[in-house]
Amino acid sequence: MPSPRLLVLFGSQTGTAEDVSERLGREARRRRLACRVQALDSYPVVNLINEPLVIFVCATTGQGDPPDNMKNFWRFIFRKHLPSTSLCQMDFAVLGLGDSSYAKFNFVAKKLHRRLLQLGGTALLPVCLGDEQHELGPDAAMDPWLHDLWEKVRVLHPMPLSLSVIPPGVPLPSKFTMQFLPETPRTCSEEQCVARTDPQSPPSELQPFLAPMVTNQRVTGPSHFQDVRLIEFDIAGSGISFAAGDVVLIQPQNAASHVQQFCQVLGLDPEQCFTLQPREPDVPCPTRLPQPCSVRHLVSQYLDIVSVPRRSFFELLACLSPSELERDKLLELSSAAGQEELSQYCSRPRRTALEVLCDFPCTAAAIPPDYLLDLIPPIRPRAFSIASSLLAHPSRLQILVAVVQYQTRLREPRRGLCSSWLASLHPGQGPVQVPLWVRPGGLTFPETADTPVIMVGPGTGVAPFRAAIQERVAQSKAGNFLFFGCRWRDQDFYWEAEWKELEKKGCLTLVTAFSREQKQKVYVQHRLRELGPLVWELLDRRGAYFYLAGRREGSPALTRPPTLPGSSGHCVSRLRRGPEEPSCRLQPL
Repeated sequence: MPSPRLLVLFGSQTGTAEDVSERLGREARRRRLACRVQALDSYPVVNLINEPLVIFVCATTGQGDPPDNMKNFWRFIFRKHLPSTSLCQMDFAVLGLGDSSYAKFNFVAKKLHRRLLQLGGTALLPVCLGDEQHELGPDAAMDPWLHDLWEKVRVLHPMPLSLSVIPPGVPLPSKFTMQFLPETPRTCSEEQCVARTDPQSPPSELQPFLAPMVTNQRVTGPSHFQDVRLIEFDIAGSGISFAAGDVVLIQPQNAASHVQQFCQVLGLDPEQCFTLQPREPDVPCPTRLPQPCSVRHLVSQYLDIVSVPRRSFFELLACLSPSELERDKLLELSSAAGQEELSQYCSRPRRTALEVLCDFPCTAAAIPPDYLLDLIPPIRPRAFSIASSLLAHPSRLQILVAVVQYQTRLREPRRGLCSSWLASLHPGQGPVQVPLWVRPGGLTFPETADTPVIMVGPGTGVAPFRAAIQERVAQSKAGNFLFFGCRWRDQDFYWEAEWKELEKKGCLTLVTAFSREQKQKVYVQHRLRELGPLVWELLDRRGAYFYLAGRREGSPALTRPPTLPGSSGHCVSRLRRGPEEPSCRLQPL
C-alpha cells in the first residue's frame, strides 16, 4: 500500500519559510508520509487539482506583498474565472510567517487561506500566524499548530500497523550524497562557476554577471562611526538595463578565514573534490554548484556558515552527535521547551553556525559530509538600491553600502556577510569581479514632466533618490524635492557637492537635517513639519508623489508618519519593505 502523498509548497523571501517547509518535510517523513517540498513558482500550479493534501507556508513581505518565488502562483490562483469547485478534492493548511509590527501582518497567508476555501478546498485548521515579534519567534504559534496538524493528518491517513513513527533522535537520510574523487580533476575549481562575463540574455540568479568593480571608495569621514562605501561596477556588455528605483542583487562569499576555520572544525580538506547526487529522483542538485565541485568552493561560495542557525540546525546536530553530553544539550536547545534558552544562546547575541560548531567540537568533527547541505542553508543574494542612472553614468552601476558591524555580548563583533565582503575588495590592487543581476524595485516614478516628486532619504536611504534625480534631470523633469538627513555635515553628507551643483542649476530643492550639530537633535521629520505648507501645497494642488526610503529601526524621527501643518490633520503615510530593500514604495496622495 503506497504511503499518502503530502505536498509542501512555500513562498519565501529570506529563507525562513523555506526552512519551516523543510522541517515539515522531515516531520512528515518521520510519520511515513511521502512528501515533496517545493517553492510555489517551481510547482506546476495546474496540478493542484490532483493533490489530496497540501500545506502552504507563506511569508509576507513589505506591505502585504507575496515573496518573489510565489508571485506567478499568486497571479494564477486569483484569476477570476477559476471554478469554485477547482480544489474540492484537496485538504489543505496554511502556515503564515510575518511581523506584527507591520500593518498587514500575515496578509498573504490570510488571503491565500480565504482563496483556497473559495476554490472548494477543505481547511484542516485555521491559518497559523507566525510572528517574528514574539519573544520566541514564529515557533510560539507554530508548535501547537503543527501538533494539531499532525493529529488531523493521522486521522485522515492512518499509519500502517506494521510501521511506527521514526524517533526524533534517529537521523533521516540526507538529501544528497557526496562522492569524493580520488584525484583533483582539472575542471574541479571555481572556473566552472555558472556566472559569466558575456551573457546572451539578461543576467539572473541562475546566471549572474561577473561585473568588474571599478571603484570602492569610503564616503564617510575617518572619525565617523560607520564605514559607508560608494562602489561602482562596469556593466558594459552585460545586457543589464535598469531604471530609477530598481535594485541590484549581489551574491557574496564567505571570508577566507571563516572557510579555513570551518574546514578545520569539521575535518574537511578544502582542496578535495566531489560530485553530488540526490537520493530522491525528483530532487534537483543546486544549480549554483558546479559538478564536480571542490570543498573550498562549496564552503566559500555556497554554504552560509556565518548565518544565525535556526532550530532545525540544532535538531539535525543532535541526531548526528556521538557525544552524549553535547547531544543532550543540543536536544534541549531544539526542544519546544528549550526555545527561550535557544534564543538566549543563539538568536539574541546573533551567534553564527560556525561559532555553534566550535562550541560543540565532538559533534562538528563527526558530521558526515553528506549532511552539509541539510545542515547549512545556502548563501542568499543581498539586494541594494541602485544609486545611479544609466543616463548619467552609461555602462556603470553604483551602490551605496553601509558596512554592517555591531557588538553583542559575544567578544567578536557581528559583521554583515555581503557588506563586509564588498568592503574587503580592492580593485586598485588587481581585477575584482562580483556576481550580480538586477530586478525591478518597489519604487516607480511619474512619467509626466510636470509632476513634482518629494523624496525623503535619511542616511543611505538616499541612494535610490540619487538615481531618480539623475534620471529626471537628464530628462529635463523639474519639481525635484529632496529631504536628506544625517548626523554631521562633514562626516556623512553623501553627494554634497553633487546636490549643491544641481541646486545652483535650479534642478533640485534640497532640505537638510544634521541631527548632531545642535544641542537638540533635528531629523528630516522636523524639516517636513517646518515646511508643511509647501509640502501640502505640492501634494494637494500639484499632485506630487511622496517617497520615503530608509531603515525603519535606524530612523528615530520616522517611526510615525508626520502630520503636516495646513493639511487638515492628514498624515503622510509610508509603505515599508523588508530589511534588504528600501523601506517604502510609491505613495501617491
